[in-house]
Amino acid sequence: MCVSCCSLRKVACGGMLLAVLSWFCSTLLLSVSGGKLPEAEVQIEVLHRPFLCHRKSKYGDILLVHHEGYLENGTMFHSSRIHGDKQAVWFTLGIKEVIKGWDKGLQDMCSGEKRKLVIPPALAYGKDGKGKIPPESTVTFVIEVLEIRNGPRSHESFQEMDLNDDWRLSKQEVKEYLKKEFERHGYPPNDTLHENMVEDIFAKEDENKDGFISSREFTYKHDEL
Repeated sequence: MCVSCCSLRKVACGGMLLAVLSWFCSTLLLSVSGGKLPEAEVQIEVLHRPFLCHRKSKYGDILLVHHEGYLENGTMFHSSRIHGDKQAVWFTLGIKEVIKGWDKGLQDMCSGEKRKLVIPPALAYGKDGKGKIPPESTVTFVIEVLEIRNGPRSHESFQEMDLNDDWRLSKQEVKEYLKKEFERHGYPPNDTLHENMVEDIFAKEDENKDGFISSREFTYKHDEL
């Protein structure tokens, strides 16, 4: 993870703005290779599904969720509504930001949908456990998706940035996008910060150093950013 991005996260970023920074600071979607033994499955129960569903979640999307976690004996070990800052959580689906059971069990969800996931140890916290969760525990999560956004590497995000529809991003286009994201989430404009972020982005993403980020450079899967 790049040092400049880490400092920006601490100083200026919160909520959905993390999606912008994760564009050039986090690992991307991992390809599923063949020849592997079948993994354990997540048991999925839909508790509520809204009547209208404009889109469904997919790998690469950014989800805002509230969640409750339970041990096999019914003991709650965490609730986003009760513990910590009592805020819903943003994360990117499918890039191992969360346990495998979430990545598998939260696909094809609607905004407003609630599911119960029963997750075996291999897709949860495994032989080590975590905190209040003993090793080799099957855990249950009740998860409500509040909002779904396009991920930072999605085709839709590229189109939103590409203001002149020439299938490549200029530094000015990326700067305008960053400025818009800051304003959308209540942060004041900061030209110096935006310019520094743009320089970081282009140093990592503009592979052929032509001064633009092409659609291929934007969507191509890097091993590390």
